[in-house]
Amino acid sequence: MKNYRTIKEYGSHELIIKKSRFICTLRRTESEDEAQAFIEEMKKEHWKANHNCSAYLIGENNHIQRASDDGEPSGTAGVPMLEVLKKRRLQNVTAVVTRYFGGTKLGAGGLIRAYGQVTSEALNHIGIVEKQLQQFVAVTVSYPVSGKLQNRLEESAYTIHSTDYTAEVTFHCLIPADKTDIFKREIIEWTSAQAAFQVGAKAWIEVPVEK
Repeated sequence: MKNYRTIKEYGSHELIIKKSRFICTLRRTESEDEAQAFIEEMKKEHWKANHNCSAYLIGENNHIQRASDDGEPSGTAGVPMLEVLKKRRLQNVTAVVTRYFGGTKLGAGGLIRAYGQVTSEALNHIGIVEKQLQQFVAVTVSYPVSGKLQNRLEESAYTIHSTDYTAEVTFHCLIPADKTDIFKREIIEWTSAQAAFQVGAKAWIEVPVEK
């Protein structure tokens, strides 16, 4: 599976636009069943609301995409929400925007802007992460070599997950899964071929994405 972007965590954000309350709630959803269950949960929680519009992207390459206007004029709510999720290149995310009508009609253009804006601001508020598939690689060197290697690792894009100090020094590193061979070549160069490697398990690591 490829690296992909999703929301940092479950959360919500609210806007007041011409006395109408727009509340965008976002959750990670790994399947369409999870997405639908979350939408129903929001509808029950906000049963007094005028609308609970929704959009979600599910699966690798977002092969499942759905949007619902939930009673708003066609194309003015769910689709603008979906477009925001797609523009941010997200995956496995469901957005529900709850609207409590404030008495002033916004018109089609106003609704499109409102639903898109609250979704975009909610993503900014909650944060986005990239889930990267990383490989654990243990690098063992002698103490005389360890200082120089540690400095090079800390200056690089690689991550030192932990360090063991025994008869020798072992750096447990996290490497992008597709960069393992490059990493080994660099370590050999940095240590003048005085390092031993042990490749471990793979793990998904979440890295914050700048706005």
